[in-house]
Amino acid sequence: MQQGGVSETEVTWEDQQNINKFGRLNNRFHELEDEIKIAKESNDNLEDAGNELILTDEDVVRFQIGEVFAHVPKEEVEDRIEKMKEVTSKKLEDLEEEKESVLAQMAELKKILYGKFKDSINLEED
Repeated sequence: MQQGGVSETEVTWEDQQNINKFGRLNNRFHELEDEIKIAKESNDNLEDAGNELILTDEDVVRFQIGEVFAHVPKEEVEDRIEKMKEVTSKKLEDLEEEKESVLAQMAELKKILYGKFKDSINLEED
């Protein structure tokens, strides 16, 4: 027994691999949260652009392509915005699925690691 009544448990190579994997998954989880936030903002911006386009009376509108604005027919811009929303929504859906997968893997590793190390390991974020 160590000081404070905490027992010393041997860390095997497999345990270290699980700890490392948990760390990588935790990093990916935070990256996914950032990517999801950006994708949601992009989706909201496209939705706002689509709504503004509905309100305009002009047949030709300015549309940003890269770093330049071009005069494009309203119908073409509507089509482009719809396609962009579909792509962004699909990306958001994929990111959400990956996030759920990462959380499930992290939960499984927590169960394994807490089962072996009890209070000797802290996998929770403050």
